[in-house]
Amino acid sequence: MTVALSILTGVVVVLAVTAATGYFVAQEFAYMAVDRNRLKVRAADGDVGARRALGITGRTSFMLSGAQLGITVTGLLAGYVAEPMIGSGLSQVLGGLRVPAGAGAAVGAVVALLFVTVVQMVFGELLAKNWAIARAEQVARALGRSTVLYLKVFGPVVHVFDRAAIVLLRAVRITPVDDVEHAATARDLHRIVEHSRDTGELAEDLSVLLDRSLDFTDATAGHAMVPRPRVVSVSADETVAGALAVMATAHSRLPVYQADADDIIGVVHLRDLLAVDGDRHESEAGRLPVRGFARSPVVVPTFLRLPQVLTTLRAAGEEFACVVDEYGGLAGVLTVEDIAEELVGEIADEHNPDDTGEHQVIADRTWLVPGTYGVDEVERLVGHDLPQGHYESIGGLLIQTLGRLPQPGDEYSLDLTGSPAVDEDGSGPGTLVIQVVDVDRRVPRSVKLTLRKNDRTLACAEAEAGTGAEEGAIR
Repeated sequence: MTVALSILTGVVVVLAVTAATGYFVAQEFAYMAVDRNRLKVRAADGDVGARRALGITGRTSFMLSGAQLGITVTGLLAGYVAEPMIGSGLSQVLGGLRVPAGAGAAVGAVVALLFVTVVQMVFGELLAKNWAIARAEQVARALGRSTVLYLKVFGPVVHVFDRAAIVLLRAVRITPVDDVEHAATARDLHRIVEHSRDTGELAEDLSVLLDRSLDFTDATAGHAMVPRPRVVSVSADETVAGALAVMATAHSRLPVYQADADDIIGVVHLRDLLAVDGDRHESEAGRLPVRGFARSPVVVPTFLRLPQVLTTLRAAGEEFACVVDEYGGLAGVLTVEDIAEELVGEIADEHNPDDTGEHQVIADRTWLVPGTYGVDEVERLVGHDLPQGHYESIGGLLIQTLGRLPQPGDEYSLDLTGSPAVDEDGSGPGTLVIQVVDVDRRVPRSVKLTLRKNDRTLACAEAEAGTGAEEGAIR
């Protein structure tokens, strides 16, 4: 009876100590995995538990040291209790069965050790860890009061061990960190959006919108503008009636130039011309030059970022800007609609319902895109990073890589093995084939894009297909 009681007491003590181990493990993982932003929101709403948990996460290093101290002590205590209470009890039981004393002691010690190891690993470590990660916020809030009390009581001891570790780190020239930085960079946010899209947590259209929003602050006027070859402008000496005739081709604003197309002196608005009844060629107003109706232009440099362009347009009360290059020449024009398209994609209206500038899917992994299609849009389309350079469009990339003006039928195979999407999983497509379909004004007008798998991917696909066929044959 005494032996049985000893073994039972040992088992109960081990389970109790294991529960303490699980507490410290849950403490460690919950405060590392919890979303601090959610805690801040709850704390702002008056949640006391969230406020305590938030305070603990502000001292990550100290909290981890305290948790490790608890895990170490409880682990040692479990082993200390197991052998004399469980191991010795089992040894006596085996002795009663006429097992030699030496063998009984060895078997009892091994069984006790295995019991403690399994219980500590399964219940004290793995179960507590997975539970804390799965319910991080709930666990962090629940353990807040006890964790604060524990760190206050054992704080001096924890501090001694923490300082010892810091001294050792500095001895090997490693700077210790008291807290873990949880702020995400723009690149981190891109990866989060991409991962959420791939796992199905974000819809495709929403992920594209978020991706474009992250790129928006770095996009420049030169990136979003309508380039000069596509700009329609009028001379300052053009008549009101003549300008209205040009505007009939789906333009509500026109740049007005003096000596040449680079000498922009203003912008004429459709409503200003209609207000003077200038649509009649024979009227006196219709014969007036447009210079008298031109508004002062909003002029921005090509490198000005779009948020700053919006601020400039808002201050001027305008929706149209002329973009100039570093030499003072007209590089293009930019409207609020062009800026909006950087976020939502090409917008079709009543004037150009079919000219959306979007890509067309020809076949699997094959697309037809305009030559002016942005490199960033192509990256989103194919899911891989492309080389960066002094160009904004896929046509510009092709011109730079070829080193000449391309002709219809020209193609270039772009190696994608440096793209993170390929390197991480090792099975992505290896080459992007860029083929010129036709040209306009000596530059690509439309381009066909084809993603081709590398040899490793093809071999893996063939192996998987062969394995599937063999399994089917066996069945």
